[in-house]
Amino acid sequence: MTRDRFIAEVRASEAMLYHVSKSILKNDADCADAVQEALLKGYEKLHTLKNEEFFKTWMTRILIHESYKILKKNKNIVPFEEYMESAKLWEEGRYSQLYLAVLNLPQELRVLVTLYYLEGFSQKEISEILNIREGTIKSRLSRARKMLKEELSGEEELLC
Repeated sequence: MTRDRFIAEVRASEAMLYHVSKSILKNDADCADAVQEALLKGYEKLHTLKNEEFFKTWMTRILIHESYKILKKNKNIVPFEEYMESAKLWEEGRYSQLYLAVLNLPQELRVLVTLYYLEGFSQKEISEILNIREGTIKSRLSRARKMLKEELSGEEELLC
């Protein structure tokens, strides 16, 4: 893959990369760091990409590893500003109920929901990205849908 082709592929995948990192990290600055690190590592390791057709899957896998690395590093740190911003946005109702419900999912399910429903990866591609069997992905997606349905139906009952 040439440098120009790499840049074109990255630009085409930019929003997807941000969404995937956001499903793991939540903090915009950390997301930007994860994407930047993933792109740097991807460019450095470009020679290891065997088939250009799988660039998006390959890059997503690198990004997920970088996101988890940042998450592990910041595990016990919650900046006060971030907490206050989150509380403010919650109160103002800027996020849809579905978005907030997805954020409340356990991390492993949140990543799967983002990859499958928001970014359109197939279960097979997710299996390759996360090194998880397709059957496991199918059952976790089912569990995530059930949890979202329960949470969102609870919201409807409160509104009635």
